Amino acid sequence: MPSVRIAFRFFAGLLLAGHVVSAGAAELPAAFTGALKQAAIPLDHVAVVVQPLEAAQPVLSHNADAALNPASVMKLVTGFAALDRLGPEYVWTTDVWADGPVVDGVLTGDLVVKGYGDPTLTLERMWLLQRELRARGVRHIRGNLVLDLSHFDVPAMDPGAFDGEPLALYNAAPGPLAANFNATTLRLKPGERDVSIVPDIALPGVTLISQLVLEERAACNGWKGAITPSIAEGERPVLVLRGQYARGCGEQALSLNLFEPAATFDFIFRGLWAEAGGTLSGATVPGLPPAAAPLLRFASEPLADALTRLNKHSNNLMARNLFLTLGAEAHGAPATLDKGARAVREILERQGVATAKLVLENGAGLSRIERISAGALNQLLRTASRSPLSAEFESSLPIVAVDGTLKHRFNGSSLAGSAHLKTGTLRDVSALAGYVFTASGGRVSFVMLVNHANARRSEAAQRALLEWVQSGEAVR
Repeated sequence: MPSVRIAFRFFAGLLLAGHVVSAGAAELPAAFTGALKQAAIPLDHVAVVVQPLEAAQPVLSHNADAALNPASVMKLVTGFAALDRLGPEYVWTTDVWADGPVVDGVLTGDLVVKGYGDPTLTLERMWLLQRELRARGVRHIRGNLVLDLSHFDVPAMDPGAFDGEPLALYNAAPGPLAANFNATTLRLKPGERDVSIVPDIALPGVTLISQLVLEERAACNGWKGAITPSIAEGERPVLVLRGQYARGCGEQALSLNLFEPAATFDFIFRGLWAEAGGTLSGATVPGLPPAAAPLLRFASEPLADALTRLNKHSNNLMARNLFLTLGAEAHGAPATLDKGARAVREILERQGVATAKLVLENGAGLSRIERISAGALNQLLRTASRSPLSAEFESSLPIVAVDGTLKHRFNGSSLAGSAHLKTGTLRDVSALAGYVFTASGGRVSFVMLVNHANARRSEAAQRALLEWVQSGEAVR
């Protein structure tokens, strides 16, 4: 008889455990699965985890352990690791030496610049750097511009290897001296019969050719997609713009990834220096700084501000530079991709985030091989929410229908303003991860990864699932 009672208790325990599991893990909402079916996306190509931050278990968990490509959602991993390791006040520096005497505003010798990967060197901050240099007495340089690129040790990259779009800004390579996100901006100005090209910064030695056909009556819709840029390298680079341009577009700015980061830095430095009345008589050459202390140590924006720009606009160059910076800070210079991957993995493991399915290439998500599970991303989001730096992490994410990469997503929905989510998009990937605020005031971690040829058709499913979470159904 005692054995019967023991067996009864055992089976009753199993039944009770099964009841708890089924009650804690809801069925996938019908509107969500219906939208996936309409988009011809099989459920086994989708991973979902939804968990109220105060709950011990997810309320939805589907394919949570599958290793999937997260696209730019991988920036959450790099950003979290950076905040944890470096702190929100971390700054990069760009060091400048005057290798020679400075008398009456004239440097007789070389100006040496060493970069440490500052990803915030916009045109405005380059101008501030030069202003500080002029404040130290340098106005004319009778020597070379020497660039020290030794802080990064990264193999040469073909910017077109990822998707055949070498001039797209999202394909810009990382660099220890990376100015203006490596963007060269061209102003397109329609004239009487043609469209002229005027660069924002002078491009000496570069030939610009406009073969744009001016359309008198065409609407200005998707004008960038109607332009095909190409650049031929040689003794003198030649940039050609082909395609159609509607007169109704007026003047527009087109930013391209035309050169290696060091070359873009050179063009911008020289262009801004000349605009301010300075002269630089020598060539631009690689080299190392003198043993003396730098004349100027120019600090970047703090990491918390940089991370907001990085995540809100999904800036790949910033993420790649941050990934390399993590490697150098954790394992010493020069920065390498392997050191960056090791540093991120070590930080996640220390914080209790699963890394068994983690594959890192550049930390930006611009990759065909990077992988992570939805379960690990959920762990990361929950760990970040308990961190003293949770406010900095969460506020860096785009707000639905308000700003960043989500500014025009889910407009007209109850979701507007109610979620901070990182987006991720590749040819066959669509991903969202972050935090949703429910109608009742709760906060929920949310991860949805789609890896399928029809991934770009998954927006209706994303909306359906997010609205289900935001309504509070997930926590009832």
